[in-house]
Amino acid sequence: MPFLTGLGVGLSLIIAIGAQNAFVLRQGIRRQHVFIVALICAASDAVLISAGVVGVGVALETVPWLVTVVRWVGVAFLVTYAFLALRRAYKPSGEALEAAADAPVPDAPTGGGTTVATRTATSSLLAVAGATLAITWLNPHVYLDTVIFLGSVAQAQGAARWIFAAGCITGSFLWFFALAYGARLLGRWLSSPRAWRILDVVVAVFMLIIAGVLAFGG
Repeated sequence: MPFLTGLGVGLSLIIAIGAQNAFVLRQGIRRQHVFIVALICAASDAVLISAGVVGVGVALETVPWLVTVVRWVGVAFLVTYAFLALRRAYKPSGEALEAAADAPVPDAPTGGGTTVATRTATSSLLAVAGATLAITWLNPHVYLDTVIFLGSVAQAQGAARWIFAAGCITGSFLWFFALAYGARLLGRWLSSPRAWRILDVVVAVFMLIIAGVLAFGG
């Protein structure tokens, strides 16, 4: 149960319109360094979630009464997140993930030999990896979601906190690799605002269920 709870909460936080998802989707459509992009995003989440579990855990060991505070802050966060998701579903902004392959992947030079082609590929890989790292680690919201929120909710699982964290991390890997490699299929569906309205309702319902479990589950 803690693993499935972590998987669901993790996916609910990740699956939202944002720059990172749009970037991953775009790279998937272009088929440009797809594996590296998905790996960097998922591995970054794994590091941040683990840091949250450890960091929040140390804080709670130092100040035991924070356990109750953390639990109810988590409940409040979940309820607020659900409310915002329902509001988006009821009154959508018209947003969708737009990731058209407007810029094709540059072809390797035909007359420059293997060395030039290798340098071009390496440069492209480093540029994409750098952009992925920047769009992931320079986003302040990611620290709130992973380090603070998921770290706090994990502590409410008691001895099963690392199982919960493993579920969250698994969710990250599943989502980013599915989005990257299924971009051409998912891109058509995710480009529709109506699809995001449905997704927001599902996310809101799940968040409210988890909030109830967290509040009254002991």
